[in-house]
Amino acid sequence: MDFNGFSAGRRSFLKLSGLLGTGSLAALLLPVETADAFLFNKKEYKVTKTRLAMGTFVAMTAIHRSRDLVEEAFGLVFDEVDRLSGLLSRHAPLSPISSLNETGLLEDSPAEVLEVITRSITFNQQTAGSFDITVKPLIDLYQRSFESGGAPDEQQVSSALALIGSKHVHLNGTTISFAKDHMQVTLDGIAKGYIVDRASDILKTKGVENHLVNAGGDIRTSGTAARGKRWTVAIQDPGKTGGYPDVITMSDGAIATSGNYEVFYDQEKVFHHIVNPFIGRSPQLSASVSVTARTVMEADALSTAVFVLEPDSGIAFINRRTNCEGFVISRDGQSFHSSGWGP
Repeated sequence: MDFNGFSAGRRSFLKLSGLLGTGSLAALLLPVETADAFLFNKKEYKVTKTRLAMGTFVAMTAIHRSRDLVEEAFGLVFDEVDRLSGLLSRHAPLSPISSLNETGLLEDSPAEVLEVITRSITFNQQTAGSFDITVKPLIDLYQRSFESGGAPDEQQVSSALALIGSKHVHLNGTTISFAKDHMQVTLDGIAKGYIVDRASDILKTKGVENHLVNAGGDIRTSGTAARGKRWTVAIQDPGKTGGYPDVITMSDGAIATSGNYEVFYDQEKVFHHIVNPFIGRSPQLSASVSVTARTVMEADALSTAVFVLEPDSGIAFINRRTNCEGFVISRDGQSFHSSGWGP
């Protein structure tokens, strides 16, 4: 996830449609903020608003009888998005995460930071280490090395690997600490999903049941789209040759996708932002992984884990997990899906 300081194109290949035909979030063509509302019939408005946040474009669509109520709820959501971004971003110099990374200790941690860190450790355990928030030293190594002209050598990778491991993140009450010097965490693979879930919760609390929140491809749906139809999400070809490898419909649910083409350091995409925390290299067999789950936070974390596990093992993992489905496109264009994946 390119969270509050990464590329605006992160996971933007998930396209939204199903309201008045097929549409898409063309991030590079959108202004900083857009808004739209029109009346479908005498009983419901479709209200949309798009704004730059979390290093991507956040788009919200709602179907409701009161345009004013929806617009008020959207304002509250964006306020919360900004607040949570300030807490969870590793790029904001004064954020709790930046402080933790600088000193290895965070006392009196905000409840939201504790929740995301705790869930991250749980996902690390459930995925046998494939999802790991402590990979920041490796990500930073890649970035520094390629900015200097080439890939890191084995000794550099080994040194970074020595700092990896969520088991070295300790929680004691409201205190978070690292067991090793120079450890650092990145919440890029889970924080955006957490924030999208919170956005959806606010809309429901304010009476906006029928909505879709899309933060650069991390998507939460609730209720129905226009005229009682299910929301439709199409997954774009990671090779960007046109067309969609698959289309699914959703009512209440979440989906997130990880891809090797989102942030990469070399033209061959051998080195990209998803890294295997066991070997310190980027997985090579998958091009994109989409996961549906009960929450976007879960889908966000698991799509990264499945990418690390690679197609066969990743799909087998999803098949063993309840309330989750997965769809993988390999580097050579083959598609793999879990047993319950479908429209």
